[in-house]
Amino acid sequence: MKKIILLFFALLISVSGFSQGILSLFARSEEFMKTMEQEKFQDAQGFFDVSVQSKISAENLQTIWSTLTSNYGKYVSMDAVQSKTEGEYFTVSVDAEFEKDTQGFLLVFNKNEKLVGLFPRQVQRASSYVRPAYVDTAAYKEKEINVTTPGHSLVGLLTTPAKGANFPLVVFLHGSGPADMDETVGPNKPFKDLAGGLASQGIASIRYVKRTLAYSGDFSKAFTVKEEVLDDALAAIALAKTIPGVDKSKIFLFGHSMGGMLAPRLVLQVPDIKGIVLAAAPARKLTDLIEEQNKYAVAQAKDTTGNLQKQLDEVLKQTAQTRFTTIGKMKPDSLILGLPVAYWADINQYDQVAAAKKLTRQKIFVAQGAFDFQVAQQDFDLWKAALGKKSNVTLKLYPDLNHLFIPQTEKGNTSQYGIPGSVSGTLVEDLANWIKAK
Repeated sequence: MKKIILLFFALLISVSGFSQGILSLFARSEEFMKTMEQEKFQDAQGFFDVSVQSKISAENLQTIWSTLTSNYGKYVSMDAVQSKTEGEYFTVSVDAEFEKDTQGFLLVFNKNEKLVGLFPRQVQRASSYVRPAYVDTAAYKEKEINVTTPGHSLVGLLTTPAKGANFPLVVFLHGSGPADMDETVGPNKPFKDLAGGLASQGIASIRYVKRTLAYSGDFSKAFTVKEEVLDDALAAIALAKTIPGVDKSKIFLFGHSMGGMLAPRLVLQVPDIKGIVLAAAPARKLTDLIEEQNKYAVAQAKDTTGNLQKQLDEVLKQTAQTRFTTIGKMKPDSLILGLPVAYWADINQYDQVAAAKKLTRQKIFVAQGAFDFQVAQQDFDLWKAALGKKSNVTLKLYPDLNHLFIPQTEKGNTSQYGIPGSVSGTLVEDLANWIKAK
């Protein structure tokens, strides 16, 4: 019988992540759409491989575009929603937004990044990403980057204001488990929302694919948060300091869930960080959250058979085995609740609240949604009790936000993650003001 172990693997739902280098095809797709918008149909034909150029002429493309704009109005923007490898070809699904409606397309590329196919596709409206109203795409630009450590290269995006210099920069840190650079959960992309929202207010950012997604094979042996999070975060911080236009004295970390839990540990290693955001950051031990999440799930299920309670009892027996700080005679790579013994020993030795209390030079913003069922208000209260009197700390509880900082009408359950939403504009505004403040 399947156990209902939620863990606190940050966002519980698997993601359709970016494969390494696929961003260049996303950019290529956007360039094609912009060329069509500019009515440079001869140039647009040049995006196609020579083997198919005779089948799709500039006149064909002009007819296609004329029909689209007649039916849907002026072209607004494009959003790449999915990529797949199909044998020797790569497909990119895009949603092209026009004034009156959105039309989906499937672009097929060969290995030379030349188009060999262009097909209409139905927009999956119920699960499509929705760009927040506070994001002004004209206010910023994005560039593909790579966060590199020995043996690893993680594709990412550098988002910078279109104008100006000496701007702050935020490095985004994921929660637990595999995650793409947008921290995608269903149709929701909280890091993409935040990057666009902050860039619209003159703040740059770096976000990147998490190593657990890009190099999942590395995690079949003993590992700790050093390999999962810290090494790549340090590399991203080092990269941030080399970006032209960035004020090197104003680099911030935005840590979500486990990323927030680990942010103080990172700053102790890189003390010149200007500030950290602890967003839905646990103040308690990982085991405590696993137990709480499972109890909540059972209560939500309202099972009258008693079967779920029996499963919960089994889960709690397993969580009890994780409360150790030294490996002792255990094998470092042996697993408890899917994580190696080495991981448990490392994370149990770490006290994030104590680490944060040591930070006196850095600004700290603690943000929590009251409708978060993964990291509870109890954690926020613990942060408040420990840090509330410190002059460098700002704490804010958002009464209607969930774990993704998307507005909700109730605490609910994981089903809300399947509904398109956007990170709260109030949170984005608060963050921008806090980052810009002296």
